[in-house]
Amino acid sequence: MANLSPFDIQARPNRLLMQAFSCLIFIVCIGFYMQTSISRHRENPEDRIVPSGHQLLAGIRSAVLEPAEEDDYIPADNASTWERVHHSMIWKDTVSSGRRFFISLFLLIPAVILALHIGLFPWFGAGFLRFVLFFDKIVALSLLPILFIVFGIDEWSKIALVVIGVAPTMILDVTQMVKAVPQEQIVKAFTLDANNFDVAYRVVFRQILPQVINSLRLNLKPMMLFLFAGEMIAASDGLAYRIAIMRRHMGMDIILPYVLWVAFLLFLIDFSLRVINRRLHPWFQA
Repeated sequence: MANLSPFDIQARPNRLLMQAFSCLIFIVCIGFYMQTSISRHRENPEDRIVPSGHQLLAGIRSAVLEPAEEDDYIPADNASTWERVHHSMIWKDTVSSGRRFFISLFLLIPAVILALHIGLFPWFGAGFLRFVLFFDKIVALSLLPILFIVFGIDEWSKIALVVIGVAPTMILDVTQMVKAVPQEQIVKAFTLDANNFDVAYRVVFRQILPQVINSLRLNLKPMMLFLFAGEMIAASDGLAYRIAIMRRHMGMDIILPYVLWVAFLLFLIDFSLRVINRRLHPWFQA
């Protein structure tokens, strides 16, 4: 019989049991929220701090099917659901934040390449490592006024904030991955007539790539954090902008669905990266 003790290191719990336990935690959280909402609404039927299920459904409908206030679109009576969603505020905000997020993600690629060179080529390490170590200690949010002055309050200031906030940490992380590659593998590659770039990109980079993807997964939340900071301070659209606007009106029926929507999107990106990593590198045990 399987050992059910949660403190047994060698325990091998049943897969179905693990999934049930995981679902139980979600159910407990939802139940606690519902109980709190019922209790508060019993004292004050107009309470908006902890929206009831009816209020949340109304908020979701408003976010998903009604156009944003700044949109001139007026849906016709016979407009399709897709047409309404396409002009909704959650669609507009998701597209705006998603564009900034993925541009920032793409701009992290040069940071990974630089880290590979810092960890492998002594001249790059001597020239860049101390600067990156120092730059990593600068609080990225303190640079936001400078970024607004340099790039204005449009897209690039927010994108620059995300890249500046995440890139130095990723560079240091990837540099350590490169240095952890056994020296024997590098020497062996040279004995097989490989040149410097063969060793860098065909031996070392391919070996650390699954770890780089995992590092990127761990940095998804910091990336969204810096993006939210930029959008809340100066933006006319975006997920964080909408949350900031709703906060002024105590619109928790909109804020909570937005928070859960952002969490779902990040979970989806993380899951996609995990699947890609598993498909590309079946030999890697994460």
